[in-house]
Amino acid sequence: MDLPSPAPSAPPEPPTPPSPFHQRPPDYGQSASEYFADGTDPYMELYELRKARNDPEEEPAPISSGGRGSFSANPSSSPAPWSTGLCNCCDDFSSCCLTCWCPCITFGRIAEMVDRGSTSCGVSSALYALMMCVTGCPCMYSCFYRSKLRGQYFLQERPCTDCCVHCCCEECALCQEYRQLKSLGFDPSIGWHGNMERQRRLAMPPGMEKGMKR
Repeated sequence: MDLPSPAPSAPPEPPTPPSPFHQRPPDYGQSASEYFADGTDPYMELYELRKARNDPEEEPAPISSGGRGSFSANPSSSPAPWSTGLCNCCDDFSSCCLTCWCPCITFGRIAEMVDRGSTSCGVSSALYALMMCVTGCPCMYSCFYRSKLRGQYFLQERPCTDCCVHCCCEECALCQEYRQLKSLGFDPSIGWHGNMERQRRLAMPPGMEKGMKR
């Protein structure tokens, strides 16, 4: 009577390679004092420490890349709050009066700062006034600059979407954006190039500035 042949055994699993943190460092072939001035070997010390503690294998943390306008590369960081609330128009009484009587000028100054001098205050103000006269809804134009401002300085989309904020309370939104630029150290009334010139003068040593005036 023939006996059944035994089932073939499964091939052995390949050994798991040890973690590079737990591997013994290679032999230099010379004393460690020839490589390190104090005679110590930091690689050997790390190996012995992890061997004594029996640390588990560690994976390096992923590194996230931040884009323009991002203040932190940490993915868990949240957008920054606005410097003032939407209804705090009286915190800056001058910009509040300007926006109440001539919102096109306030928007033109904001647009020039957000576009970083690529468009002038006069052109943006004229386009805003034209849309106000033709359509009666300049908020369809100004809301895009609120989104652009938030993207540049990583601000929260509060209290609602940018389009809703401008459609429901156009003047308050413009005042808030104007105050935000002032809190960042800008003076929207002198334009983008005026602010850059002022920063250049502040960064220049006093002696060099006097020499240039001579």
